[in-house]
Amino acid sequence: MTMVKFILEDSDETLSTHSGLGLIGLLLSKTKLSKRFSNLKVPNIKSFPSISTGDVMTSYIGILSQSKNDFEDIEPFRDDPFFCRALGVQSVPSSATLRQRLDQTAKVGGWKSIILEESVLLLQQFDSPVTPIILKDKKTKYVPLDIDVSPFDNSNTKKEGVSRTYKGCDGYAPNFAYLGQEGYVVNVELREGKTHVQNNTDTFLQEAIHYSKRLTNNPLLVRMDGGNDSIDNLKVCEKENVHLIIKRNPRREKLETWLAIAEQRGKQVSARDGKRIFYGSISVTPKGMKKSLRQVYKVVEQTIDKNGQILLVPDIEFESYWTTLDLEPEEVIDLYHAHGTCEQFHSELKTDLDLERLPSGKFSTNDLILHLGCFTYNLLRLIGQESLKSHDAPVKKKVFRRRVKTVIQNLITLASKMVCHARRWYLKFGNNSPWFPTFKRIYISFSNR
Repeated sequence: MTMVKFILEDSDETLSTHSGLGLIGLLLSKTKLSKRFSNLKVPNIKSFPSISTGDVMTSYIGILSQSKNDFEDIEPFRDDPFFCRALGVQSVPSSATLRQRLDQTAKVGGWKSIILEESVLLLQQFDSPVTPIILKDKKTKYVPLDIDVSPFDNSNTKKEGVSRTYKGCDGYAPNFAYLGQEGYVVNVELREGKTHVQNNTDTFLQEAIHYSKRLTNNPLLVRMDGGNDSIDNLKVCEKENVHLIIKRNPRREKLETWLAIAEQRGKQVSARDGKRIFYGSISVTPKGMKKSLRQVYKVVEQTIDKNGQILLVPDIEFESYWTTLDLEPEEVIDLYHAHGTCEQFHSELKTDLDLERLPSGKFSTNDLILHLGCFTYNLLRLIGQESLKSHDAPVKKKVFRRRVKTVIQNLITLASKMVCHARRWYLKFGNNSPWFPTFKRIYISFSNR
């Protein structure tokens, strides 16, 4: 006979497995996001709806912060008193109301600026550190502004805007702008999968620069891939007086020509037998611009492969970049390679927040959801970075940036009991809650700002 280890009983106590929503609600209370959405004139919605648009957006951010984006995910929280109190909403919408209100709001103008502006204002208010890159001289600093497209795989769906991406899957091709080594999202745009990476990117870049300048006084360094090798981007950076490293698209340039340039003007660095590596730079005036720019290059020639096999035809590789930095070519190229950190930020949005497969069949609604998701990502990043300011977390491994998944698992989905006593509300945590000291410190820190 199997022994019963536990006796299950119902309880009238208010318990929560997502106490971290108290942190999300506290941060949201420092913004005007809810108020601005409630004041947004949305057609087909009466002047005083039973559930305000601000409450709808706040409620949706509440489930997004738990890595849930499906409309049905809101249902378990409709009768949850903690959810309402933590987020400061009067009532929680049903899944049908949530879907309908997002569809209606997405059709009107103005919501994009609300989300992006409130995100920047929040980061300003909390004086969030935007960590620059410090160069080898230990004095020069640049804040990276990384622009990058990351395809969202939405295969086997009939959603509006889903088409073939350059990665070979059916989905969307959103553009992101990440600021600092923390990777705060300062601009985002959902685009159809077939959209070329450079389409409207000059305008997107200009908006990202304007938002970024509101968050840091350090000089900006724009980094972009070869798909954005466009005169339009060079002109935007020149106009906004920001530095740049943009990988060049070689198009039809001959390998032998670059090898000849490298042999004449470049600097050869040590390598193994049968392999030569050159670094250098040349000054070129791009077509359509009046000023010249540096082209930094790296050329590699192999006559013997790594296994000692002599090659009949030399293997030549090269890469080159537009830049305004007056640095050694090796340092410029290393700075560009750090642009690859974007892939980590993409992963946190797509996997940790589960945003890759967007829930709506309407393109405009998914665009709104992606913006709300990026706003939520910034909230979680802000909480994560605050958690690193002291050594009270049970995770002792030293990291520069707390991953969003870690924040959700350890600080958002934290269990507690909500109690009302003498007209005051309390959250009571278990005596074996290892993250409670960190949670308490963050909550007090955010409350005092």
